Amino acid sequence: MQVIGILIPMALPGPYDYLVPKGIDLKAGTIVRVPLGRREVDGVVWGPAEGKTPPEKLKSIISVYDVKPLSVSLRKFVDWMASYVMAPPGLVLRLVMRAPEAFEPAQPVMGWRANSQRPLRETSARKKLYDVLADGAVFTTADLAREAGVSQSVVRALAKDGYLDACTIAQAQAFAQPVAEFEPVTLSADQKKVTDLLRGSVSAQKFQAHLLDGVTGSGKTEVFFEAVAQAISEGKQALILLPEISLTGQLLDRFEKRFGCQPAVWHSALGVSDRRRTWRGISDGEVSVLVGARSALFLPWDNLGVIIVDEEHDGGFKQDEGVIYNARDMAVVRARYADCPVILSSATPSLESVVNAQEQRYIHHRLASRFGQAQLPDIDVVDMRHTPPPKGYWMVDAMTAGIEKALADKKQALIFLNRRGYAPLTLCRQCGHRYACHQCDAWMVEHRFRNELMCHHCGIVEPIPTQCVSCGGVGTLTACGPGIERVTEEVVERFPDARIAVLSSDFRGGMNALRDTMAQIADGKADIIVGTQIVAKGHHFPNLSFVGVVDADLGLGNGDLRAAERTYQLLLQVAGRAGRDATRGRALLQSYMPDHPVLEALISGDRDAFLAAECAAREAAHMPPYGRLAALIVSAPSQEMVIHITRDLAKKIPIHNEIQVLGPAPAPIMRVRNRYRYRFLIKASRQSPVQGFIHQWLAQIKLPNNARLSIDIDPYSFM
Repeated sequence: MQVIGILIPMALPGPYDYLVPKGIDLKAGTIVRVPLGRREVDGVVWGPAEGKTPPEKLKSIISVYDVKPLSVSLRKFVDWMASYVMAPPGLVLRLVMRAPEAFEPAQPVMGWRANSQRPLRETSARKKLYDVLADGAVFTTADLAREAGVSQSVVRALAKDGYLDACTIAQAQAFAQPVAEFEPVTLSADQKKVTDLLRGSVSAQKFQAHLLDGVTGSGKTEVFFEAVAQAISEGKQALILLPEISLTGQLLDRFEKRFGCQPAVWHSALGVSDRRRTWRGISDGEVSVLVGARSALFLPWDNLGVIIVDEEHDGGFKQDEGVIYNARDMAVVRARYADCPVILSSATPSLESVVNAQEQRYIHHRLASRFGQAQLPDIDVVDMRHTPPPKGYWMVDAMTAGIEKALADKKQALIFLNRRGYAPLTLCRQCGHRYACHQCDAWMVEHRFRNELMCHHCGIVEPIPTQCVSCGGVGTLTACGPGIERVTEEVVERFPDARIAVLSSDFRGGMNALRDTMAQIADGKADIIVGTQIVAKGHHFPNLSFVGVVDADLGLGNGDLRAAERTYQLLLQVAGRAGRDATRGRALLQSYMPDHPVLEALISGDRDAFLAAECAAREAAHMPPYGRLAALIVSAPSQEMVIHITRDLAKKIPIHNEIQVLGPAPAPIMRVRNRYRYRFLIKASRQSPVQGFIHQWLAQIKLPNNARLSIDIDPYSFM
């Protein structure tokens, strides 16, 4: 019998050998069912047999799924990525196979419709449900409950008593197909020039990396939509990656206006049936365009014409748990294996991408002015050392005046603070007790609107106490420092007649509610927007004229390698929300460090000077993108254990002329979820074999079962 290698989506070192039953011809990439120990698991035909298992111990493949085999380019990408990020290839494959329901044939979907009988007692919940069913529509239990705004138990009770009829719901219709020339847009001369180059790159069907670098409001989305249009016209698929789900709504609406229908979407909030349908649609070629979060990169694409990474600088593309990777960088590799262009788009490109463009690894396209008559906003800084806010408030008088002027001009104002919750710390005025997380070395953040204290590291939640847990004092607890809820409270007090919208990653109601709020803001149904960094990422608010940043210094003092770069990107993106129509906008930043190079660069508008200075500092220190970093994070249930392990590791560091190991040192937040963490930082030249060095080092040790070690190649976070 034939023997073949099967890669299983688990933390295993490589493919396992299995027998192929007679009469079955398996292609590489075929998804199969195989025995593993006492279980049955899914796997993928990866290649020839490894030859490590004696023939008498080989087990046979159980069954073959009726699914199109994974492409050669996808399998090569999985192997390359596993080698680069130093993760077992099976764990990377698991990212591809996260919709196992897609491997099975579609099952009939059962639903409910109203019949002629009605219960004698008709509650308000039942009435809502029957109103939804009034036109003879059929819904699943979950969909019916959601549409009616009732619990699923109401549906089940009516069905059990015979007041609803069960029926089969027709399978979902085929994916709508976008039309390349549905509603072409008028482009500026600069946009047209870039568009022609990008369309040509897509048409050539060869790998190229493009950096689309345009100021806020310059029309980058319209430009990369034209690359998508070219892919559609070539019969190719297009993938648009976004750093987070909050950006999806406006982009979908703009896409529909341009192409006549909405694209497919992929993110963690999708239900099982939608995940199955979309995974299959990608595999079968029924989906031509998809907008998704970083995990969309691992869908079974077989006909990619272009990959677009929007807001490419954003840290949301970095996955910090499980398989640790940067989706922006992996998108470039995915495009190389698919032999298609990749477009990295941003108003504030990452330093890595800027240097890649300078060194001509990326083709650099600049859009230096806003589209149409719109102008870049004026940016000013208030020196909080000399002009503090009134006692008990967080906004200076100049900021409230800016809001007042915007409202008087029938425009909108945005108040920004990149800190969730009501306050970052709660303490007792009587005894000084500070409320800290029981599982992490971090303060509990007060969320007064929800009456909760929450740890933003492990997610533990407690109700806000009515008295101090330490001294028993009643009415002695006080909130220290501002969060977005506290600023909202101040805005409500100062502008009681204004319509206020709050946008934060704590937003409740899911994607649809967030999308509705965004649409209301865009339609002018809000006067003042109060938000965290969620508002800085690509949203278009045409009537917004004033932006106020409550704490422009937040993030500058944490010693992070990228602190200045990230702060500059964030503040410029936030300021760039203002003045996106013919009216010139204004941004006002409150700061205790107005002479900081980041703020000076923002005020002067000299981005290139800031980037040049940042590049010079990184190059002098041999730091990325002029050098390489990798991090090893060891965690254990006790501090004594983690110290013992890291000391042992330190004794076995290999000697290499171009590689330096710093540490071990406690992580800045040493305890998270009751695990103690120590770090090594590996610093190397760009050409150094970092992965080989780490392999050689770790081969010398064996960790205790309750200790963990994670490897972060090209780390972005140092927490």
